[in-house]
Amino acid sequence: MDKQLLRVGEAAQALNVSRWTIYRWVEEGRLQATKIGKGSLRIFRDSVNALVEDNRKDHWELTTVQSA
Repeated sequence: MDKQLLRVGEAAQALNVSRWTIYRWVEEGRLQATKIGKGSLRIFRDSVNALVEDNRKDHWELTTVQSA
C-alpha cells in the first residue's frame, strides 16, 4: 500500500529535487501539504503525482500546440 503522506525528504527524492525546493513549492502552492504534530510537514502523494503529470513533456507539447 502506498503512503498517502510523504515526508519532505521522500517527496524530494521522488521528484529528484532538494528538500528546500519542496518547502518552496509548498509555500508557492505547487504542492499540497499538511502539518502533523508540532510542525512536521507531510506532502500529499496526490499533489506530487499531479505536479509530475502537469509537467510531463507530452502534456506541455499538447498544451503549446493547442494555444498556438
